[in-house]
Amino acid sequence: MVSTVTSTTVTTVTLFGISALLGLAAVLMLVSYLVAREMLTSSTSHRLQAVSRRLNVAIVPLLLVFATLVGARIVDALA
Repeated sequence: MVSTVTSTTVTTVTLFGISALLGLAAVLMLVSYLVAREMLTSSTSHRLQAVSRRLNVAIVPLLLVFATLVGARIVDALA
């Protein structure tokens, strides 16, 4: 009984650590893509502006991940 509870606790703590790490990585990637997009948008080169528009392919899913993370944190804070 004690070994089952201990292994379950260790598994839960490990999963929360991994999810927090993945969330941090997603937020850092989102910030870096947004900064790169803004820098490329200000360029006068048409090619760099096209690259800036194509960054939306990566930015939109990361925004959804960010919204999910924030929503989960708010639900945890309210519960």
